[in-house]
Amino acid sequence: MDRRKEYIRKIPGKNDTVPEQVVARGEVLIAYSDCYDCHREEKKSKGPAFSDIAERYPIQPAYRDLLARKIISGGFGSWGNPVMSPHPEVSMEDAQTMVYYILSLKYRPLQ
Repeated sequence: MDRRKEYIRKIPGKNDTVPEQVVARGEVLIAYSDCYDCHREEKKSKGPAFSDIAERYPIQPAYRDLLARKIISGGFGSWGNPVMSPHPEVSMEDAQTMVYYILSLKYRPLQ
C-alpha cells in the first residue's frame, strides 16, 4: 500500500451536496480563525492538509458533526502525532460550517 493512501485512510460513502453560501461562510470563518497556524489547503503542515481531510471523509452529517466536535474539543491520533488544540470559543454551528468548507475542497480546484 502506498504511503499516501495509508495516510489518508479514505472512508467510503456518498457525498451530500453543500449549498455554496455555506461553503463561502465556512471559508470566511476559517480565514478569521487560527486554523492556518497548523493547516494548509494543499500541503501537510503541523496538521493535515485540508485537502487530505476532504479526501478522507465523505460529506455527510455524521462526519460533519464528528469533525466539528474535534474543532471545538481538540484531539489527536487521527493523523499521526499532531495534537489538535481545542477551540471552545467556536460554536457548534460555526464549526460545522467550517467543516463543510473543508470537505467541499474535494470538488474545488485549489489555487
